[in-house]
Amino acid sequence: MTIPEVTLNDGIRIPMIGLGTAKVKGSDGVRAITSALDGGYRLIDTAYNYENEGTVGAAIRRSSVKREDLRISSKLPGRYHSYQEAVTAIQESLYRANLDYYDLYLIHWPNPKQDQYVEAWQALIDAKKWGLIHSIGVSNFLPEHLKRLEEETGVLPSINQIELHPFFNQEEQRKWHEQHGIVTESWSPLFRTSEILHQEVLQELAHKHHKSVTQIILRWHYQLGAVSIPKSSSPERQLENISIFDFSLGQEDMDKIAKLTRPDGRINDQDPAVYEEF
Repeated sequence: MTIPEVTLNDGIRIPMIGLGTAKVKGSDGVRAITSALDGGYRLIDTAYNYENEGTVGAAIRRSSVKREDLRISSKLPGRYHSYQEAVTAIQESLYRANLDYYDLYLIHWPNPKQDQYVEAWQALIDAKKWGLIHSIGVSNFLPEHLKRLEEETGVLPSINQIELHPFFNQEEQRKWHEQHGIVTESWSPLFRTSEILHQEVLQELAHKHHKSVTQIILRWHYQLGAVSIPKSSSPERQLENISIFDFSLGQEDMDKIAKLTRPDGRINDQDPAVYEEF
């Protein structure tokens, strides 16, 4: 199955749907990621703090998919935002996965209280020049943080990975990204699956289009122009999640989903920009 791609502001192309891997570890994790690769996934999202970059690397080596056909993404933890520590952490990420380069590498959080994210960003810029990373981005950054990166380094991220789902649609943030050539990537695109599967409007749309609720949600992300990274260890669910390109949601459908956003819709109960990650 071929998944449509989007071109980032640096010319790198990535699939519009990838596999999230938080808490996917060990031999079970290798099997899950390998099944995803065999099923057509080409974008795999991991992070230094997930402690599973080695699992991702093992799955890549086990898979028959060529490395150049994959887009592997990882993230720099907040505790390594000083320049030299960031450079070392990027190298360590590559050693853990046994990779020569990451296609995409993100700063996991801005950590504004620590206030070293510009220094970390410069490390990513240099790592890209050295060939360790092909495209550089961020996660959980607000417009104020993105503006500062551009003002102080002249380089905007190619992508910003943010919490995005029907209960928290991030309309203003997405607009800012679009105006500045940054691709939006959705983490937790299905919210808490056990809760969102029973949402009445989404169930009605699933019945209308003869699709599952998860397929409706992931199609919504795609039509917003957001890259989504749903997590699943089941080969059947993995296939279901990428089988969304044979139908489309009408404007009325999109409007209905837009109305589901709510003040308490976040998974996190406070602004992620103030989080400290260690």
